[in-house]
Amino acid sequence: MIVILGVILGVVLGVRQAGRMDGQRLDKLQYGAVYGIIGALLGLALTVAIEYAL
Repeated sequence: MIVILGVILGVVLGVRQAGRMDGQRLDKLQYGAVYGIIGALLGLALTVAIEYAL
């Protein structure tokens, strides 16, 4: 669940960042994908940390 939220949040932030820099559609897709992957990795690390602590 945390991973999915990380992906969604990452995509939204990536698209917004590309939009602020006046990016075209493909720029927004690329930023959204990269930020989504980063969000997924952070969510995965947080999930593992929570499971390990319990």
